[in-house]
Amino acid sequence: MTQGLDWIARSGARAKGGRPVFFDEMAVDRLYSLTLSVVAELAATRERLDTVERLLEQNGSIDRQSIEGFAPDHEAGEERGIAMRAYIARVMRGFQQEVEAMQEIDPPVTDWVEKLSRTDAASA
Repeated sequence: MTQGLDWIARSGARAKGGRPVFFDEMAVDRLYSLTLSVVAELAATRERLDTVERLLEQNGSIDRQSIEGFAPDHEAGEERGIAMRAYIARVMRGFQQEVEAMQEIDPPVTDWVEKLSRTDAASA
């Protein structure tokens, strides 16, 4: 059913509907989209490298078929999960810091004026 499809052409096809917008500048949206695509590709490469390392350690040699057919055991899956969560946390840290900054409630400027006025009056 899918043998006649050109997957490379399909992957570049334009999606139906409007493109979601997250930032005021379209260029920023495109940059983040590109960056996250590269992040996803690197994540897949890291998993594949983990597979190659495990197969080499286990068998001393590898072939494409053993790489394609590899299924991590429970322990390897746990290790991969931890490594992937750490990787995503590092990549997304800038976004997380922005969210945290937006959630902090800054006191009104008048509170700072009063506080500084009291400090000046006390030191005089």
